[in-house]
Amino acid sequence: MGLAAAAVAAIVLAASPVAFVQSRATNGAFAEAGGTPDALLTSWAVLGLRAAGATAPGSLAYLHSQEGTLQSSNDIALVALAEEALGDRNEALLARLHVKSSGQIGESLNSTYWGVLALGRASQATTHYILRQQTKAGGFAWYLHGQPDSNDTAAALEALRVAHVHGAPVARAVRFLRSFQTKSGGFELTHGRGADAQSTAWAIQGFVAAGVAPPHSAFRYLARLRRPDGSYRYSAKYVTTPVWVTSQVLAALARKPFPL
Repeated sequence: MGLAAAAVAAIVLAASPVAFVQSRATNGAFAEAGGTPDALLTSWAVLGLRAAGATAPGSLAYLHSQEGTLQSSNDIALVALAEEALGDRNEALLARLHVKSSGQIGESLNSTYWGVLALGRASQATTHYILRQQTKAGGFAWYLHGQPDSNDTAAALEALRVAHVHGAPVARAVRFLRSFQTKSGGFELTHGRGADAQSTAWAIQGFVAAGVAPPHSAFRYLARLRRPDGSYRYSAKYVTTPVWVTSQVLAALARKPFPL
């Protein structure tokens, strides 16, 4: 390889999404430019990097150091998922996920999806609890009796995969999820909001969890949002929280639902 070609190859490598995310870590803790490191963004970065087969040196020790700051069930589940992706199934942390007699895990319907993903299993009560919350249209919401959206429907599909649910509930959720795809090829969080990278990433993971091939147009949409530095725009209009956005896109590009 000539010097010029080698230089181009080095630039391409440096501008990869993996390299972009990795460059935002200090001693294993991730932060947005000008921001403060925190356990949640670090967990997203870890999940994206591990889905892509990349490393996150120092992140496990950092996440361990932050466990005492975690408040909500969602936060606990997210960090536990990231730690497990780094090779540490943290039973002490998972024990903090409260499973109610109804099957609900934590404070909300969304925390139940995340609880299932973190635990890697669902009791019969939890499975029935999730299925009872599916709307007639097939979608799932963040909280009880809330408006269903694409992200929570995708998260529910990932949880149903862990619970070994197949058939009509999954097919209905997939049909509902498809209704959020826009002409751009991307998916929107709620109808009329407009497509964004994170909702598109969630949709891709939801389809994969359901055993359905994601639409190629969704990947083309994401490709149009990639920036020269390897990061991804939030949408065609906005660039915001690029570490978070790019981390979520990495998992979708790898076609890997949670848990990894």
